[in-house]
Amino acid sequence: MREVAFIKQNKEKWLEFELAIFGKAKKNPDELANLYIQLMNDLSYAQTYYPKSKTVIYLNHLASQIYQKIYKTKRTEKNRLVEFFKIEVPLLVYEYKRYLMYAFILFFVTVAIGVVSAKYDPNFVRLILGDSYVNMTLENIKKGNPMAVYGSGSNWGSFIGITFNNLKVGAQCYFYGILGGIGTFYIFLQNSIMLGSFQYFFYEQGVFWKSVRGIWIHGSMEIFAIVIETTAGFILGASILFPKTFSRMNSFKIGFKNSFKIFLSTFPFTISAGFLEGFITRYSIDMPNWLSSFIILFTLAIISFYYLVYPFIVHKKMQQLSANRIN
Repeated sequence: MREVAFIKQNKEKWLEFELAIFGKAKKNPDELANLYIQLMNDLSYAQTYYPKSKTVIYLNHLASQIYQKIYKTKRTEKNRLVEFFKIEVPLLVYEYKRYLMYAFILFFVTVAIGVVSAKYDPNFVRLILGDSYVNMTLENIKKGNPMAVYGSGSNWGSFIGITFNNLKVGAQCYFYGILGGIGTFYIFLQNSIMLGSFQYFFYEQGVFWKSVRGIWIHGSMEIFAIVIETTAGFILGASILFPKTFSRMNSFKIGFKNSFKIFLSTFPFTISAGFLEGFITRYSIDMPNWLSSFIILFTLAIISFYYLVYPFIVHKKMQQLSANRIN
């Protein structure tokens, strides 16, 4: 069947799906489940015969939305918070995985810009970090502890202050997405260039490994979370700029709801990063190499698995469940 005929044949049914998603057509959970099965059939057909078509993207989006609708309306005694992190967020991350890819590409490019800028412009680091911070760090390096700044203040005071600051930066990365993604891009650009120049500064001073052992104990989760928050900001901006088949308002509603859930999912990681920075990083200079390396790799593995691997596992599981119901 030609794609045009396929669309024409199923157009009315897909419109019914959209009405069910936006609550304009009241459907009970069983009816929604039946719609979901039909839609998965259409999606499988489209993936087989029109794999590079926009129809596949559209149907995949509808399928994700209907699944969430079923989840919200079905009666269950399961813990809502557990299901949010276990099923809902991973499915959303999978649906918007290309925005995650864009955010990571932007991250590596802008960090590289920071490194190159710091390498070829002796004043760049001072411009970005400020004279007082650079001078203080140089003094700490002379004293043999380049990470001494993390040891200032009390554990709890540092933890609370750092966590609120990181949550603020993450919120800026996300909510500035309402400016068509430009605000998100600007905030992320600032932080990534700062990170690149910051790390090159320590490299130039000959204490790169000591800085890595300190910064990345908390930085693995903190920086990764900012990338995810930037992803959410791009999703929010794209929902306004590219409404696809939806009205711009409905597209924004869907984009805001989905991106906000992804944004909220970063909170445990951001708070964990704040805890590590307040209580653990200050002791990095005295830690054996194996311990600091283990903490860095372990925290990076946890957040990487959750956002880069687990969404594919959950998506595949949902497809298998749908296939089993059909059979």
